[in-house]
Amino acid sequence: MAANSKRVPFPRQHIEQITAEYPTPVYLYDEAGIRASLRRLMKAFSWAPEFREYFAVKANPNPYILKLLADWGAGADCSSMAELLLAERVGLTGARIMFTSNVTPPEEFVKARELGAIINLDDIAHLDYLERHAGLPDLVSFRWNPGRLRTGNSIIGNPVKAKFGATRAQILRAYRLATERGVRRFGLHTMVVSNELRTESFLRTAEMLFTLAVELSRQLGIHLELINLGGGFGIPYEPGQQPVDLAAVGSGIWHLYERILLASGHPPATLAMECGRYITGPHGYLVSRVRHLKKTYRHYAGLDATMANLMRPGMYGAYHHISVLGKERKPVHALYDVTGSLCENNDKFAERRLLPELSVGDLVILHDAGAHGHSMGFNYNGKLRCAEILVRPDGSHLLIRRAEKLDDYFRTIDFRGLASFGA
Repeated sequence: MAANSKRVPFPRQHIEQITAEYPTPVYLYDEAGIRASLRRLMKAFSWAPEFREYFAVKANPNPYILKLLADWGAGADCSSMAELLLAERVGLTGARIMFTSNVTPPEEFVKARELGAIINLDDIAHLDYLERHAGLPDLVSFRWNPGRLRTGNSIIGNPVKAKFGATRAQILRAYRLATERGVRRFGLHTMVVSNELRTESFLRTAEMLFTLAVELSRQLGIHLELINLGGGFGIPYEPGQQPVDLAAVGSGIWHLYERILLASGHPPATLAMECGRYITGPHGYLVSRVRHLKKTYRHYAGLDATMANLMRPGMYGAYHHISVLGKERKPVHALYDVTGSLCENNDKFAERRLLPELSVGDLVILHDAGAHGHSMGFNYNGKLRCAEILVRPDGSHLLIRRAEKLDDYFRTIDFRGLASFGA
């Protein structure tokens, strides 16, 4: 296998069997890999009292994936009505759901209260809004935006420019106001990085949150029951990148937890994360087929998948590794722009990517597509969302979402009025 390659965990014959049964493009998920990622995360924080992983539903909102993770101890990080309903469908309720939203309609707060979810407020004004529409829960959490204390990154943005969270001054006022309203149980949350690989970034986040927790305790006399560190663990999209050192992150945060939080006299707090990409990202594969080859100013390989199936490269300029099934050991010397068929020039999975010589009909694998892949799909140009398949540890496979049909695309349109409609 070439040094710049990535391994596909399924045998070639199995992929060919699946694509014969379910036409490309199609998503494949590796159940064993997903389970292993969750186990590694839970082990790294096994020292923390009642550590919770709230899987970020937005990363992969498939109920089979959520049920798989829930059965292994994960909760759900939700941000919309649909995500709350998905969590409910797989049996998650109460403190196993954390609802962190913004620009929230009242009915979503009502549903979160109905489920007993932990509600994490994005703004100080949301306290009044929540009380008016759904009533105040026993425990209230606020989302902190640390502003210039952090730089963020290209995905989540500079905190100063981010629409999420409250400033430090607002946070202090928010907790004071909540205590005046009779709230006695509190949580704290922040999310300042996404797809981060550096250990020190996560340690800085923990240090900031523990320090703020101590300050809230000293100034307002409140103790935080829950501190959500926000996740943001990245994955090595590019060959040669090193994964997050979970052991170093876990032990480093343990040290900070004891040195800052416990040493101040603050009671033990439950720690939480909301990792999504880290859990499912490396274990999802978009399988597509070369439809056309074209040569103009560049060489183009046109796939039957488009940006509507995987928008990260077009949206962020993100790298996704590409393997060509059956040509893993062929010379890598041909330079391609790998594209879809949308009427948009940024409908590209890669530009000037070195690949083996391609032929029409080749199966190509886009790696690390298990998070923010299918979930970010759309219907521009009338493109239809593809099927999702879960490959089980015993080698069997399960259809967990069928491909859309044209009838699905047209279902929300009432064509009956067309006959009488006109200028």
